[in-house]
Amino acid sequence: MDELISLSNATLDQLNVERPRYDRAALTAGIVHIGVGNFHRAHQAWYLHRLMQGGQAHDWAIIGAGVRPYDAAMRDKLLAQDCLTTLIELDPKNVSAEVVGSMIGYLPIEEGNAPLIRQMSDPAIRIVAMTVTESGYYIDPVTKGFDGAHPDLVHDAARPDAPRTAFGAIVAALRARRNAGHGSFTGLSCDNLQGNGDILRQTVVSLARMSDPDLADWIESNVTFPNSMVDCIAPATGPKELALAADFGIKDAAVVTHEAFRQWVIEDKFCAGRPAWDQVGATFSDNVHAYETMKIRILNAGHQVIANIGEILAIETIAECMAHPGIRDFFGKVQRTEIAPTVAPVPGKTPVAYVDLIEERFSNPRIVDTTRRVAYDGSARHPGFVLPILRDQLAAGRSVEGLALVEAFWARMCAGTRENGTVIEANDPMWNDLTQAAQSAKSRPAAWLEQRRIYGDLIESKPFSEAFCKWLPLIWTQGCETALSEYARHAHEKASV
Repeated sequence: MDELISLSNATLDQLNVERPRYDRAALTAGIVHIGVGNFHRAHQAWYLHRLMQGGQAHDWAIIGAGVRPYDAAMRDKLLAQDCLTTLIELDPKNVSAEVVGSMIGYLPIEEGNAPLIRQMSDPAIRIVAMTVTESGYYIDPVTKGFDGAHPDLVHDAARPDAPRTAFGAIVAALRARRNAGHGSFTGLSCDNLQGNGDILRQTVVSLARMSDPDLADWIESNVTFPNSMVDCIAPATGPKELALAADFGIKDAAVVTHEAFRQWVIEDKFCAGRPAWDQVGATFSDNVHAYETMKIRILNAGHQVIANIGEILAIETIAECMAHPGIRDFFGKVQRTEIAPTVAPVPGKTPVAYVDLIEERFSNPRIVDTTRRVAYDGSARHPGFVLPILRDQLAAGRSVEGLALVEAFWARMCAGTRENGTVIEANDPMWNDLTQAAQSAKSRPAAWLEQRRIYGDLIESKPFSEAFCKWLPLIWTQGCETALSEYARHAHEKASV
């Protein structure tokens, strides 16, 4: 086998894949992106790269950033290869590779976040974007309000010059820009949150108000926070993904694999300008809410429909879950009877057509998306993705049998063991609390629903609580397969009436 080519600016011309055709040395920064994971590099960085390939947006290059110590490992990997990333598209019929070069730097990660604040204070930076996961916005899961009592935010309000969080750093940078007479930047959330721009605004403004009310007022008047919907499945990188890069002759320590699908819908509310992302496939819309509702409810909630069953049954990937007849049937029935009825159509796509698309995407065997990754952080994802659907179904007087079973599978998974006896390692920031509740629910199912931080008053809804308290004991005594079969029988009987 030929020796692999280490990815760098110096070796780009040696590669036999699509690569930057623009002069990367001539790029200048216009965006700081906090949270440089696989998704960002397969999605937002790719859209910008495509513009650059067409001779545009060369003053909008990305500077990567992080605020947690573990971000340093990604920084080291990317800086060693000049912030280049190999993207490998895993279409079921074909595998192709492309090197993306829209990121030109990665800030040092330091306590107090001085490098990040300094970079965001530069008036050349016109967008500060982030992917920090759904649970990273300091939201109370029941009230959806700002969790100002969190120790991180209490720290940042007391030490606004040396903040611990990304939001504290944003507030500090905006203070510096205001004091210097510079304009503001746009805050752009790229996380899977309903109204993610509104939530980012809530977090930034509320945190600023804790230490500097005048600055909070200035932010509200001068900074825009567009809502956006983002979509592209980009699994975690492991040995298989590194080997795929090697198949193309490339040594890339931070390779990203992704599906052959992307979608980005954004409100056109950018106070300091923006790249022409719409010229390379993004959609600017005043109705992002409809797109994000369809995606979050059918795709993101759909992930939660199947991932916990996969963990309990020791099924490693989402595609393998979809290859399991009982799980696939369960997914389809819950989607079409309890999720799709709560979703409105968007231009060119009905909810049922979107369910068909998601079934196809989840079934792609080339996408090694682990059930463990998808099941991670259920304490944020179930309240964020699943429970709003359940509440809408209840309000409309429609069935929640399938959604109650989804929650019962999650409760069973959080007990920490699979049906084969193996241990499920901690997979949630609230894992200890969840495990304790799950163990209590083994003998008293309602104990799970008494987690008010997650379920609020849903325990008081008889259609939901009674269904849940029926399903969970069945899972424990007879197993997931029996529960799936019983649900299928129940759904068939109801459809026959």
